[in-house]
Amino acid sequence: MPPALPRRSLLLGAALAAPAAVRAQPAWPERPIRWIVNFPPGGAADILSRTLSEQIGTGLGQPIVVENRPGAGGMVGSDIVAKARGDAHVVMMSNAASHGIGPVLYRSVPYDPLGDFIHVALVGNFPSVLCVGEAVPARSLAEFVALARARGGLNYGSGGNGTMNHLTGALFARAAGITLTHVPYRGSAPAMTDVMGGQIPALMESLPTALGNIRAGRLRPLASSEAAADPALPGVPSFAEAGFPAVQSTNWFGFSTAAGIPGTVLARWTAVITGALAAPALRERFAAIGVRPGALGPEDYAALIRSELDRWREVIRSAGITAE
Repeated sequence: MPPALPRRSLLLGAALAAPAAVRAQPAWPERPIRWIVNFPPGGAADILSRTLSEQIGTGLGQPIVVENRPGAGGMVGSDIVAKARGDAHVVMMSNAASHGIGPVLYRSVPYDPLGDFIHVALVGNFPSVLCVGEAVPARSLAEFVALARARGGLNYGSGGNGTMNHLTGALFARAAGITLTHVPYRGSAPAMTDVMGGQIPALMESLPTALGNIRAGRLRPLASSEAAADPALPGVPSFAEAGFPAVQSTNWFGFSTAAGIPGTVLARWTAVITGALAAPALRERFAAIGVRPGALGPEDYAALIRSELDRWREVIRSAGITAE
């Protein structure tokens, strides 16, 4: 009978015999999750990211660090995630600006909006809203159009070039035959401040961002951008209902990771995000700020992004819209 092997040798032999695929799978997440928000604090991307990260943070067993990296219509933050290929600890709130509009509006885009990401799930949808400050006499969309014509044009602000709010304003100006000059701000908060302070007359803003000031009476909503009026804005028509059917847009935000992450991590993210969006507490919070929870998984969300790229490419080309 051969001599018994020492226990250390037995353990070493078992480890060498284990399948390589099993040995190569470390626990995930191993460290805090870096969640990139590609717009400044206070905007829709920031609000949705922080709401969702709070819902899922404890279940992952690691902290989620929300990091605002704004710039270039969301492209600065998106590029950080694109360059983190294979890193399962870097995620972002993808959106219409960075993944549906910017890549076809700007001449130079440092990432592929489809190939450099894994688009896990659509998180939420909501309209843009045209608002004016208290000093503006227009009480309806028709009065706003008349005022713009009487004054030879008006300025409108948004949270930045290449955003859905920027393009929705351009669509409205074209449909109404009026001159609206876009004033891009570094985020929604300073744009709203200037409208409320009378520095600019109007603002095209995302519903979740503007809703608090609308309810407080500091902003007057005139129209929303989806086909039908939004329930969060009683008495406020959509542009289509007010006579401008060509002015329709939906802000969409989703959860995306860097490309090249393991399939096991993607499966877990899909389950975690789907579960969070179904939670009654999160749905109540979304409803309070005018957000409809998303219901698209990885394949359908990627298909939505592909269709939006095609749509806005044609709109931008035919309307002659530029990034200014």
